[in-house]
Amino acid sequence: MIISINAQNPQLRLIRQACDCLQRGGVIAYPTDTTYGLGCDIFSRQGVRSIYQIKQRDARKPFSFICADLSDVARYAHVSNFAFKIMKRHLPGPYTFVLEANRIVPDSLVTRQKTVGIRIPDDPIALSIVRELGHPLVTTSANLSGDEPLHDPIEIGRQLGHQLDLVIDGGIRLGDPSTVISLIGDRIEVLREGSGDISWIHQL
Repeated sequence: MIISINAQNPQLRLIRQACDCLQRGGVIAYPTDTTYGLGCDIFSRQGVRSIYQIKQRDARKPFSFICADLSDVARYAHVSNFAFKIMKRHLPGPYTFVLEANRIVPDSLVTRQKTVGIRIPDDPIALSIVRELGHPLVTTSANLSGDEPLHDPIEIGRQLGHQLDLVIDGGIRLGDPSTVISLIGDRIEVLREGSGDISWIHQL
């Protein structure tokens, strides 16, 4: 099923419809500030398993997840003063920051090094879902592993819709995936260049 949600002023009724789906262990496709993502409640084992199957992704490669704000991030990861200053300056935005995971994070989302990737996208739909759900939302690009991300919700519905519980149409999103930056050990390391500008790193 595809539902259209206003990209700037998401309708609460439709956001709640998406959250009802997530609370039942469902998997949705939804827009972010970069491209479309596949997501589920991070505490839904069924949902996480389903996304691995849909993407045909190696189970040893954990997904990142979306938090509502920096105080929410601090519940799921260790945020040093250094990391807080960096994230406060650049979030919400097109970045995924890698941090040390707290125990509350499900094992399926934690790397062998006990780290997690966390996003706060600058997107009203994605943030409205996370706030209404009350839990972080798994995020991974809407595509099969190794393929280019899908930017059009209609195309997502055509290619992946039979495996998804809901596709949210928030308009076409033509961005690249987020830039991934590790802040482990209070050291900045760019792990993947994407939509987020990294010129500021050289000015620190």
